[in-house]
Amino acid sequence: MHTVAILVLDDVVPFDLAAPFQLFSWARLPDGHRPYRVRLCAERPEVRTEGFGLRIDRGLDGLADADTVVVPGCDHSGPPSDAAVAALREAARAGTRIASVCTGAFVLAEAGLLDGLRATTHWMATDELARRFPAVKVEPDVLYVDNGSVLTSAGAAAGLDMCLHMIRGDLGSAVAAHCARMSVVPLEREGGQAQFIVHENPPVPRGSVLEPVLEWIEDNLAGEVTVAAMAERAGMSERTFGRRFREQTGTTPLQWLLRARVRRAQYLLENSDHTVERIARQAGFGSPTAFRERFRRVVGTTPYAYRSAFQGRTVSQASSVTVG
Repeated sequence: MHTVAILVLDDVVPFDLAAPFQLFSWARLPDGHRPYRVRLCAERPEVRTEGFGLRIDRGLDGLADADTVVVPGCDHSGPPSDAAVAALREAARAGTRIASVCTGAFVLAEAGLLDGLRATTHWMATDELARRFPAVKVEPDVLYVDNGSVLTSAGAAAGLDMCLHMIRGDLGSAVAAHCARMSVVPLEREGGQAQFIVHENPPVPRGSVLEPVLEWIEDNLAGEVTVAAMAERAGMSERTFGRRFREQTGTTPLQWLLRARVRRAQYLLENSDHTVERIARQAGFGSPTAFRERFRRVVGTTPYAYRSAFQGRTVSQASSVTVG
């Protein structure tokens, strides 16, 4: 039997802990037997988390004979204890497969287990992971990264994707599909983490000479907006405008415009039933093809897939959904 040990640290995110525990526990072989033994391990019996406390029966020694160790995310940014780091390093030296959910990647990075490897974490923390651990090759727009013996996943739901991936690798698609059905999630999701990021442009200081120009851009996204027209409205030459724009926003006028158009398209996909062709026009893209290419490049999925994932049902539609 394959032993999965979940390392429970103080301020653990409950969902990050419960998701892998439940998913591995749901796995069944064709003969009905459980292929995984799942245990919770902690440095101390009492573990605090927001809203309630946890009592954990196994200590860090429970990692020593595990086949897989999963590290859930935590709500604090402080480093893990020396004892927890040492236990993870020892498990890695023994060849144990080690995986993290969400900000659990910071714990793996503290232990040096991600040095020189590709890794990911929640999109809100990818910049911080890259800053604090420059030896880690941070992938900000994926759901999970599999390096073989070390895996990392993005936010909590991406932890489900990663665990299903591991189960499928261990036991095949049929067992993984059963776990996916039990969780009421797809076995595979299209797109990466980028589709969940709000692609807003950075704010400019209040009272900036660029503020009225940026408001004009937002009001005219569907039209032909050129850098020359932006500079003219700002009362500057194109060269001066481009330099001032980068100084105050950290990006170019064209990149700002494209990001604003993608964000407008996201809003329309979420909140309207307009066709992709109409949304392409409303967001200012020259053609549906150009729109689809730019949208996939920025968001990581197609407009159709994005709409399917993020367009909310009305109250009347939601009330008609039944289970059974």
